[in-house]
Amino acid sequence: MAGKKLTCLHCGQLNRVPEEKLMAGAKCGTCGEALLPAKAIEVDPAVLAKAAKNDDLPLVADFWAPWCGPCRMMAPEFSKAAASLEGRARLVKLNTEDHQAAGMKYGIRGIPTMVEFAGGREVKRQSGAMREPQIIGWIGA
Repeated sequence: MAGKKLTCLHCGQLNRVPEEKLMAGAKCGTCGEALLPAKAIEVDPAVLAKAAKNDDLPLVADFWAPWCGPCRMMAPEFSKAAASLEGRARLVKLNTEDHQAAGMKYGIRGIPTMVEFAGGREVKRQSGAMREPQIIGWIGA
């Protein structure tokens, strides 16, 4: 069966979505949430790890913390980029204050840091706040 594998960013269930239904409001077969949300979704480390390993679309994680001024400045830009890239890449956020072990696991030394995963592995990373056009250009999806 052809299609794209996508992990639900809400419940963590792996879904297979036919190509023709990808942009037609594809929803998780388990919880019913949108698989291609038009905004950046906050995830926990387990969902991030599963999506990074299994998803067929590029996954970009923003490692951030609520006390970080540049992180707060970049948050709306990151969400705008998520809307612009809908269907080509999925953008997620991971709070390193709440999930300190995940920050260590991924080698995050400064925030905000974006990490792109594709094909089950990290393909690139970028630290520092960026605006929507820079984020889109960096992702290149």
